Amino acid sequence: MIKILFVCHGNICRSTMAQSVFTHLVRQSHLDSYFEIDSAATSTEEIGNPPHHGTKRKLQQEQIPLIPHRARQMTHVDYTYYDYLIGMDGANIRNMTRIAGGSDVEGKIYKMLAFADYEKTHKLSEARDVADPWYTGDFDQTFEDVLVGCKGLLAYIKDKEQLHK
Repeated sequence: MIKILFVCHGNICRSTMAQSVFTHLVRQSHLDSYFEIDSAATSTEEIGNPPHHGTKRKLQQEQIPLIPHRARQMTHVDYTYYDYLIGMDGANIRNMTRIAGGSDVEGKIYKMLAFADYEKTHKLSEARDVADPWYTGDFDQTFEDVLVGCKGLLAYIKDKEQLHK
């Protein structure tokens, strides 16, 4: 199993959106049996809360099933368990690294948009942040960024793990 953990600040907007989008892409590719996909927060602020109504609404609009989820905080055990830990912005990456023990010695932590357009370029890129719609209110832009990142991540993993169906 290839284990993926999407991470953002509160685990109710971006990471839950990415979890649902990536799961949808994996199912469309008939690769579900190869993946375990989850999401988590770097903070404790939203623990136990369901996905944000803006995330639910945007996924519904795009006809992507929402994965049932309650916010939880990333732990050090998550760092050892998951193969890929995908943060949404620079602050997430710093906090994920701190939770992981102060460094990413296994090279598992990535910024979501590092995978943007990977399926075209076959290279990771300098990644800008996925804006937090909790602050911007722009779930459309967040969805576009998450979709681009998830498509690239799936292409990257297919290449790296030689998963070509």
